[in-house]
Amino acid sequence: MKRLELKFDNYDGKVVTYTIDNPKEPVDPAAVNAAMDEIITQNAFTSGGGDLIAKKSARLVEQTIEDVEIL
Repeated sequence: MKRLELKFDNYDGKVVTYTIDNPKEPVDPAAVNAAMDEIITQNAFTSGGGDLIAKKSARLVEQTIEDVEIL
């Protein structure tokens, strides 16, 4: 499964991560950048450390899970 992680700095200086499962691909960096700007501008989310104040990073993460047989 792939997910898009959006990382922001909050008012307390901590990193806050929001994830979007199965994002539309290919991921458009300009659209991600604009969406992150809009999240901050609209104050759409908050965190335990206060409002989101800056974009930190965004990344596409793919996770592979392999079961291990146990006896």
